[in-house]
Amino acid sequence: MVRLPYRGWLFDLDGTLYLGERLLPGAAELVGALRRDGRRVAFLSNKPLETRADYARKLTRLGVPAEADDVINSSLVLARHLRSLDPGAPVFVIGEPPMQEEMRAHGFEVRDDARVRWVVIAFDRTFTYGKLNTALQAVRGGARLIATNPDRTCPVDGGEIPDCAGMIAAVEAVTDRRVEAIVGKPSPIILEVALAALGVPAAETVIVGDRIETDVAMGKRSGLATILVLSGVTRADDPRIASLAPDHVVRSVADLLTS
Repeated sequence: MVRLPYRGWLFDLDGTLYLGERLLPGAAELVGALRRDGRRVAFLSNKPLETRADYARKLTRLGVPAEADDVINSSLVLARHLRSLDPGAPVFVIGEPPMQEEMRAHGFEVRDDARVRWVVIAFDRTFTYGKLNTALQAVRGGARLIATNPDRTCPVDGGEIPDCAGMIAAVEAVTDRRVEAIVGKPSPIILEVALAALGVPAAETVIVGDRIETDVAMGKRSGLATILVLSGVTRADDPRIASLAPDHVVRSVADLLTS
């Protein structure tokens, strides 16, 4: 059984339900119990390294059955948001193939040169000097900047790796321009998409995540209940826990189950 009453549940993925290829204890049991109880569940990730279908397959493989429509990630939200601003625009993407595929799927012309109207900055493990230079030349030619997520690091099994904040900082440093929007958590842009997919209003929804500065901050700003799990990036002695005051702080999602 689940010991909390919320009708809608938004779960972060990395550091909350799994680390790398390891499902965290209690994750499958919790999601299963919520679904059997008629609660609404969706998965919300800032990570643009895979498609929503990829994340759904991973969750299913690890023991949490999921469909692509159950997953909202920052690449989907950025593509939708930019389409509302400048549909079909030529873009240069600092990002991996799934990010580029998402942009193409939403009608954008993804280019490898600086003749673009937007530079899209995402978590990119293939970030190079060449990509940085293309971004610089694009901005000098009038391109604008938009980014997927503000995370400094990404939790993985055994530690953390650099995330999108490093790419944003590099591009802003050389171009002397700031990104106009970062659409991932804690932005209200991604939350609006997530709540629409969930079909439950903010006042009846809880967000469960391992990052105080994104998951908890977004929930607090938008009227959601918040659960901070200490299985990912945030440590128990982090002073921000006291200042932001999540509704619940637990060691892991397993603590949300009762016998």
